[in-house]
Amino acid sequence: MKLENTKAQMRKGVLEYCILLVLENKPLYVSDIIHNLEKSKMIVVEGTLYPMLTRLKNEGYLGYRWEESLQGPPRKYYELTEIGQFFLNELTNVWNDLAHAVFQINNR
Repeated sequence: MKLENTKAQMRKGVLEYCILLVLENKPLYVSDIIHNLEKSKMIVVEGTLYPMLTRLKNEGYLGYRWEESLQGPPRKYYELTEIGQFFLNELTNVWNDLAHAVFQINNR
């Protein structure tokens, strides 16, 4: 049981970074963000994702726009802002340093 909790905490710790990575190349609807994260084994539910998207938007890293949908109400598409792209670049540097450190420790 402890292993599952630790895995969940590790995923949660990098989820913000993964969301920004998913949004780096194009604006996406929430279900598309979830699909991309699930495809990469980053299990996430809407109840976890929406507060994080709101926080990232409030911090200026994400913007959104509404698009009409043929299948129902308009959809909110999230996208990186210029500040968000800069933040993502910084996080990528931090991630690379962290991954390198863990790799070194793991290969002693």
